[in-house]
Amino acid sequence: MNIINKNSSICFLITLLVFSRLIPHPPNFTPIISIVILGGILFHSFTVTMIVFLSSMFISDLIIGIYSGMIFTYIALILIGLIYYFIFYKITYKNLIFHSIFGSFIFYLVTNFFVWIYSDLYEKNIDGLIQCYFLAIPFFSNTLLSTIFFSFLTFACVDKINKYFYKKEKSII
Repeated sequence: MNIINKNSSICFLITLLVFSRLIPHPPNFTPIISIVILGGILFHSFTVTMIVFLSSMFISDLIIGIYSGMIFTYIALILIGLIYYFIFYKITYKNLIFHSIFGSFIFYLVTNFFVWIYSDLYEKNIDGLIQCYFLAIPFFSNTLLSTIFFSFLTFACVDKINKYFYKKEKSII
């Protein structure tokens, strides 16, 4: 793929991710985590993965509105990106559900921990932490469902595109 097509594809994906956060959707039902998990397959570059998801998050957050705790959402996604680019870089159809669950769980643990630490909504003890995690379960279920759905959708699209362009019986992913 030449550099113009690659850059166009990246710009298109950023635009798509921005709109995925702007259109009406259930809370936490976006493709962001799945793109971070699959960044190594999509871009073959940690830097490009970070640019794509950080720019799409930041642009959409400028439109939606800057919120307290935004940095912790970004930190959780960067952590997922680091784990998936440098540790879990071999993703297949067979293990994609595990990776979707694991990535969603990391996001859930990190973001809700910071909600507990920095908000006044919960007592600063183990009961407050448990309550914070318990009350976030409905958001986690949306995060999990969207990550599984968009991970399989993205993986299948990349697989089909690779088969089309490389005319191989088996995809390169």
